[in-house]
Amino acid sequence: MVHSQIEDIFSAVENKRDEILATFMEMLRIPALAPVNGGEGEGRKAEYLISVLEKLGMDDITVHTAEDTHPRPNVIAVKHGLDRSRRLWVMSHMDVVPPGDLSRWESDPFEPVVKDGKVIARGTEDNGQELIASIFGLVVLKELGITPVMDIGLALVADEETGSEFGIRYLMDRGIFRPDDLIIVPDAGNEDATELEVAEKSILWVKVITHGKQCHASTPHRGSNAHFAGMKFGVRAIEELKARYPGTNSLFDPPISTFEPTKKEGNVPNINTLPGEDIMYFDCRILPEIDPDEVLDLLRSIASEIGSELGVTIDLEIVQLERAAPPTPADAPVVTLLEGAVRKVWNNEPRPRGIGGGTCAAILRRAGFPAVVWGRIDETAHAPNEYTRIENLIGNTKVYALLYAGL
Repeated sequence: MVHSQIEDIFSAVENKRDEILATFMEMLRIPALAPVNGGEGEGRKAEYLISVLEKLGMDDITVHTAEDTHPRPNVIAVKHGLDRSRRLWVMSHMDVVPPGDLSRWESDPFEPVVKDGKVIARGTEDNGQELIASIFGLVVLKELGITPVMDIGLALVADEETGSEFGIRYLMDRGIFRPDDLIIVPDAGNEDATELEVAEKSILWVKVITHGKQCHASTPHRGSNAHFAGMKFGVRAIEELKARYPGTNSLFDPPISTFEPTKKEGNVPNINTLPGEDIMYFDCRILPEIDPDEVLDLLRSIASEIGSELGVTIDLEIVQLERAAPPTPADAPVVTLLEGAVRKVWNNEPRPRGIGGGTCAAILRRAGFPAVVWGRIDETAHAPNEYTRIENLIGNTKVYALLYAGL
């Protein structure tokens, strides 16, 4: 019986292929740029998606609008299931990033083009593919007369691309989500859909400013070489951080904390001047079990030591600090359910894992919600000629339908 239902769902999704694609492309024609990026927010896109949801016959559709310079609507749609005590949320976002340099696009970013089995437009992969797939998972169940195994909630949120103040954070302040809710955030992933992201590293970006004394390079004794001191700080910082924090965590790839010098600002314009100031940056991705404050304390200690040795002053400024949220347990119900549905559709072996980057799921995890991030994507988000493979759009619709049906 279960196998028969799965086959029925797969067939129904395939029969909906043209409608799914048409709805997807219609939505992509509606820009949803944040006001800070020169746009008018998500209003027009929200109106279109509400019309799609109303045709689906959701049991409850509400709009929670945050006030920015333009309204920032968040659409919440609920379909009742057999078990009303539990709710499975799929949380996707309506906003997109600006297209960037238009000369690098082969077509209009907001006029989707189908080419080689792909849909090319801004917002295809980030996050339109999963938004539309999550809706049509319910469309298919309705047509087959299958009641979801539990309440299903679709959260179509604003402002994911610019901080979530008017989106996820706004909804959480209004108590939309319940402690026992299961939450999927389909906003990252990999090409074979095997990554179920359940943990993130802490992110620490540090600006290192070395103050010395400028002089002619032929008389270095008259000055203090800020560039040399900065180099020495960088080498010692890497060596001591790696020695102090050698631990591993198999959830992550790489399974270690990373401490990398990255950006370097210019100091003097000519070769024969010893620089009096030097600026460099560190990008640290720190395993969740390590306190970022300890890393900062070690960096400050090294800066003081180098300063005393070389007669300079080294100041550290925090550019960004995002502390790792508590990981979602690898055996959490939402992880197990998603793992099973993905395996049935894509015939693979999905596994829980951690990432070095940050996602909006961290906001939910900090509030005690065991969220999981997933998707089958080529990772073209934010790039020129962003695209989605049609097979991913259709396949992931099957994943959501199985999830909702509890199969």
